[in-house]
Amino acid sequence: MRHLFLCGLLLCVSISSVLAATNVEGLYQKHCAECHGKERLGGMGPALLPGNLKRLKKSKAATVIRKGLPATQMPAWGKTLNDAQIEALVDYIYTPLASMPEWGMAQIRASHVVPHPYQSLPDKPVFDADPLNLFVVVELGDHHATILDGDRFEPLIRFKTRLNLHGGPKYSPSGRYVYFASRDGWVSKFDMYNLKVTAEIRAGINTRNIAVSGDGRYVMVGNYLPHTLVLLDARNLDPIKIFPVKNNKGKSSRVSAVYAAPPRGSFIAALKDIPEVWEISYLDNPEPVYTGLMHDYQLQEGFMDKGPFPIRRIKLDDYLDDFFFDPSYRHLLGSARNSKKGQVVNLDVGRKIAELDFSGMPHLGSGITWIYQGRRVMATPNLKKAEVSIIDMQNWKTIKRIKTLGPGFFMRSHENSDYAWVDVFFGPNKEAVHVIDKKTLTIVKTLRPMPGKNAAHVEFDRYGRYVLLSVWDKDGAVIVYDAKTLKEIKRLPMNKPSGKYNVYNKTHRSEGTSH
Repeated sequence: MRHLFLCGLLLCVSISSVLAATNVEGLYQKHCAECHGKERLGGMGPALLPGNLKRLKKSKAATVIRKGLPATQMPAWGKTLNDAQIEALVDYIYTPLASMPEWGMAQIRASHVVPHPYQSLPDKPVFDADPLNLFVVVELGDHHATILDGDRFEPLIRFKTRLNLHGGPKYSPSGRYVYFASRDGWVSKFDMYNLKVTAEIRAGINTRNIAVSGDGRYVMVGNYLPHTLVLLDARNLDPIKIFPVKNNKGKSSRVSAVYAAPPRGSFIAALKDIPEVWEISYLDNPEPVYTGLMHDYQLQEGFMDKGPFPIRRIKLDDYLDDFFFDPSYRHLLGSARNSKKGQVVNLDVGRKIAELDFSGMPHLGSGITWIYQGRRVMATPNLKKAEVSIIDMQNWKTIKRIKTLGPGFFMRSHENSDYAWVDVFFGPNKEAVHVIDKKTLTIVKTLRPMPGKNAAHVEFDRYGRYVLLSVWDKDGAVIVYDAKTLKEIKRLPMNKPSGKYNVYNKTHRSEGTSH
């Protein structure tokens, strides 16, 4: 017994010595800080704090560090770091900060800058291109954006953005203004007519994405840190209200995503750590909400909250990480990272009405729809499996799984095109992009625009005549294809171009692009 005790004591001393010898903060700064922030508050990757990691067990966190995380840009460090170093990093990221930074209304207001107040710039474009056929191209390689003429495929301007834009730029209803959000909380407003940044404000510390109301009056910001939604006046980005994101028991949550639902006059927010979806009305006089079964509705007294911007809380049986609307905005299709099953939520009745059968974690934020054999279907790539799922939107059944060369991230089409394009973002075939015939649900061509380099994210011009494809590399390009012949038309060298966003398609809610 004495021998066992001494062995155990020696083992504890040995482990403690190893951990003490491990400069864990140095390890973090060397391997993690570039993506997750020097103070663990988030950057290109999420914040690494106990509050953000509460759904992730320590053992799972060690596996993520060792093996990487599929469907993300998290690399595997198992060949670089030993077990002791990995365990030290796990303990480090689960340790609370000495003090959590505050980011409330005072800090938000103090960050506000307005170089060109609303209506101070001319109302006519300073260029002769079609303002509805412009593209915003985000270049992540050196944190710039390019405004591209969608008829001539020539840049109008290239300008510096905030670091690590995320969630996709969002346009005002007319397309004159575009709003950007960065991972570190900055929201920027850019005047597409005058090609100038008009206002900026920092609405959070670690931001997920933004949404613009259908009437163009408001911008809603969804944050990972702090756990808030922040409402801004779209004119000069003045802050209006902070919504603490908590359930009725006081448990707080990060915001997975927030989108506008224009036909409903509301914002829809999915929560990362609470199985709820929120609907926040931006109408001056929200109409009452009906709940209950078919033909047996019960009238609620408006939304659950009183006053301006009331919150309606819809309880679910699983978390929502990503979601997609049907064209009517009556149904929300959601997925969660810890579940293969998707959820269909009827927003009119305020409850889940069906489950979706997925086998590889869909990327529903990239979903698209079209009419197939007289019925509307939805198509989505899967982040963990080499297939595209086709869902019948009347009975919510999976009618086909199209096998691909690897898991995909983005899918796009256009109502005037016979084809849908999907990348193979993850895995050894990341250079490939598939073209799918929407009438036969078969792959008709596979393109490899730059062998060895990641090809991803397609966007059509406003007419559906041309397709723009990104090559995500420091020495990458935006490649223009003829949408019918699939022949290459032009290459525009760019620095890791990620998303491309056409003004007309976004503002008119094309069925072939995300909203």
